[in-house]
Amino acid sequence: MRWKDLNTEACPTARGLSVIGDRWNMLILRDCFLGIRRFDQFQEHLGITRHVLADRLKSLEAAGVLKRVPYQERPLRYDYRLTKMGLDLYPTLLMLIDWANRHLPSEKQSPYGVVFRDTGDAVQPQLYDAARKSPVTIDAIALVPTKDPALD
Repeated sequence: MRWKDLNTEACPTARGLSVIGDRWNMLILRDCFLGIRRFDQFQEHLGITRHVLADRLKSLEAAGVLKRVPYQERPLRYDYRLTKMGLDLYPTLLMLIDWANRHLPSEKQSPYGVVFRDTGDAVQPQLYDAARKSPVTIDAIALVPTKDPALD
């Protein structure tokens, strides 16, 4: 499997990683969820080079995760806004944050927390199946190969 061809793979993990698998992409998305929208703000907050940032923003835009919206005409400048596809990555980011806090603790305090807007209580995310209204855990579900009709 070649990295540049992951977006055409049948495997959803490979296709997903083709969009968010680069470390900078998830950090850019985190910053979008924190309200950062402008190129210079991303660069300052992330400490990323202009070239790498421009490349990652273009790839996220091409994938449909971000869209550029002009905020200034002369010179022409853009905000980067999350699309519906980008907003749908929010639970993924929350689960990654929770996983890292539990399994990769830091001696430094996290610069942000995940809390409920109305109460300020800490969020403890968990994945639920909508149809059964039950937690999705490794004990309750299985990841199984699908039957390939081409092999029949």
